Amino acid sequence: MNLIHNERLKLTAGALNTAATSCFTVGIATPLAGYLYNIGGLRSALGIAELAIGLAGWLLAALSLHLAARYVLKALRP
Repeated sequence: MNLIHNERLKLTAGALNTAATSCFTVGIATPLAGYLYNIGGLRSALGIAELAIGLAGWLLAALSLHLAARYVLKALRP
């Protein structure tokens, strides 16, 4: 029974970590690239303060999901 339990926990942790990676990509990497290359006039439409607040929020979401995945893995049984 421990094997099934552990595999389910690893699957859950993997899903949480994948969600964290998606948050990073969608909320941090994409806006930074858009701002850097001024795609669609993003620099003139979005102030640096708004960008920083958005990046901080997405970073917090990604970090929270990643830490939740690590917390789930603590329940693995020997």
